[in-house]
Amino acid sequence: MSAHTDLDADASEPSAVVLVLTTLPVDADAEAFAETFVGERLAACVSIGGPVTSVYRWRGAIERAGERQLLVKTVRGKVPLLKARLAALHPYDVPELIVLQAVDGGEAYFAWVRESAAG
Repeated sequence: MSAHTDLDADASEPSAVVLVLTTLPVDADAEAFAETFVGERLAACVSIGGPVTSVYRWRGAIERAGERQLLVKTVRGKVPLLKARLAALHPYDVPELIVLQAVDGGEAYFAWVRESAAG
């Protein structure tokens, strides 16, 4: 009998572990965002990266902004609620929101993500 891994899981399965990427302005309260997502059980964990400079095209011009990268660990079934909450709280008109499936990793960690984001 083989152990279950996310390689065996259907990407659309609500319990599939996913990583959600978003950014916030460097002066935004990233910890408050993280605490909201974890506190509302939309995520098991949110890692907040150090300041980065993003270069992007916005309304026809090349712009630069100081930002913090947030890496949200959650499950596929929480993504619609996370999207809605992010849209409600985020200061940007078009916040970054990229969902990546975690296709392999530590099963004990994946179980913890599933348990922590349940509810």
